[in-house]
Amino acid sequence: MIHRGTKTIQTERLTLRRFTPADAAAMFENWASDAQVTRFLSWTPHESVEETKAIHKDWCALYRNPAYYHWVIVYEGQPVGGINVVRQSDKNAWAELGYCIGSKWWGRGITAEAAQGVLDFLFSEVGFHRIAIHHAVDNPASGRVADKCGMTFEGILRGETRAPSGAFWDIAVHSILREEWEARGAHAN
Repeated sequence: MIHRGTKTIQTERLTLRRFTPADAAAMFENWASDAQVTRFLSWTPHESVEETKAIHKDWCALYRNPAYYHWVIVYEGQPVGGINVVRQSDKNAWAELGYCIGSKWWGRGITAEAAQGVLDFLFSEVGFHRIAIHHAVDNPASGRVADKCGMTFEGILRGETRAPSGAFWDIAVHSILREEWEARGAHAN
């Protein structure tokens, strides 16, 4: 594997690029403060734009690491969500994606388009062997994103993740292997 860092990715409708401090207000307004968006995430809605700014400062510092992958999803000129590699193993050449998008943009195929762009990049330019998406079973929209990306449903990890509320969530696992991605005719951006 050759880590490339968070490079800009263009898809048909989207620009996926690094977050900048200037994105904090849009992130707070468009998704980070929305309880609908964070319902199935490991974090709760941000209380203020200052909280979002502090997180952005940390994220921007991490871009120095070429194995750090975290994109803001820009649609029609504005930040509407984020997508990143939440876990990875260089030894085993696998990565897990995480994402969220503002509720105003749900149902438009934006998240699946962003995920496909990231899959293409991670397979073609970085060299991962396996890429997965894990999501709360009660959030089937994330499963549809995985399906649209050609991933295979692998099963359910029962009570695997503790929600911010303290409840335990069952987690669905989907993945795609490099050879499956290649067989779909996928290619570099």
